[in-house]
Amino acid sequence: MRKILIMLALLAAPVQAQQVTSADGAVLRALDKISGTSKDLEVTRGQTIRVGNLEVQMNDCRFPSGNPAGDAFVELEIKEVGNENRLFSGWMIASAPALSALEHPRYDIWVIRCTTS
Repeated sequence: MRKILIMLALLAAPVQAQQVTSADGAVLRALDKISGTSKDLEVTRGQTIRVGNLEVQMNDCRFPSGNPAGDAFVELEIKEVGNENRLFSGWMIASAPALSALEHPRYDIWVIRCTTS
């Protein structure tokens, strides 16, 4: 009973906002599920890169202030070449890639870290 009360108290505790900094770029990892190969890709803010038949645009990368190696949050837009419909549009989180993931039969793309130079 005491453990339950402690857990409820922790859940009710206020969450403190964390200061974040925007970075100029990010490192993403792309996996081709058919060939089994993965590749790390560096992308800068506003740049669109190709991963097979996908176009990946990075709009922003944020990390905890003072800790560029910390948890990265990256805003991405992903669509197939020749198709205006977005497959993914939103934020991916490095520490929780399954929380907001690209749903594609061939490719997986996830965030590794932000880059500051």
